[in-house]
Amino acid sequence: MTIRRRFTRSELLERFRAKIDAGVPIIGGGAGTGISAKWEEAGGIDLIVVYNSGRYRMAGHGSLAGLLAYGNANDVVVELADEVLSVVRDTPVLAGVNGTDPFMDTERFLEQLRGLGFAGIQNFPTVGLIDGTFRANLEETGMGFDKEVELVRVAHDADLLTTPYVFSEDDARAMTNAGADIVVCHLGLTTGGGIGARTARTLEDCVPEVDAWVAAAREVRADVIALVHGGPVSSPEDAEFMLRACTGVDGFYGASSMERLPTERALKEQTERFTAITFADTTQEQS
Repeated sequence: MTIRRRFTRSELLERFRAKIDAGVPIIGGGAGTGISAKWEEAGGIDLIVVYNSGRYRMAGHGSLAGLLAYGNANDVVVELADEVLSVVRDTPVLAGVNGTDPFMDTERFLEQLRGLGFAGIQNFPTVGLIDGTFRANLEETGMGFDKEVELVRVAHDADLLTTPYVFSEDDARAMTNAGADIVVCHLGLTTGGGIGARTARTLEDCVPEVDAWVAAAREVRADVIALVHGGPVSSPEDAEFMLRACTGVDGFYGASSMERLPTERALKEQTERFTAITFADTTQEQS
């Protein structure tokens, strides 16, 4: 039986800031299965986030399924809790929470997550990934990004670690004002693989955007930690490029890039090796 270590918010922030001060980036990752979490921890990951898209992508479907009505997002996270938390010992695990859920009692749900062993939260599913008229209508009818900001505020007041996604300078300011410990600059659906995005900005295009979001957050509070995630940042080399090119980014958070893409490649390669096996050349042996 795995004995999980419980973490306080202050302990985690001390740990993360010590790494940053030492010049070592913070690396986080999503886990939609227990085996993803188990081996991310074995690889030395700093934090793991569980949210509903992990279940969909590791079932072979696009991560944006997590934004559609295929299941209650918050219930999925609770269902995944036992699978993930039972195999992780020394790494903080955070829960993705759908902050716009009109039926959620936020304080009660956050206490439930703490009781399950989660160390903090992230805002996912998020309306930050939605644009156009539909996004405007969500905002107009009480299901907007402000609900996610309020979720972070309540979680911060409950002394949970908060690592919200942000999609603009205004988002970065709002989340930092709400007490965000880590702002994660979300660059869209991750590219690559069999079910990744085909439409994305280039890495070079993302640099000034991320710089602006991080600067906006630090106008509010200088000690906020900043990570980058998604879009064209789908490999260790891409992450290294962004960390070196951007100003003030402290690390990388991967989801598809951390569990889906490696799984796709490894399974295909291993299967191809098995299917390439041939029987011995019996004709040669008999002669």
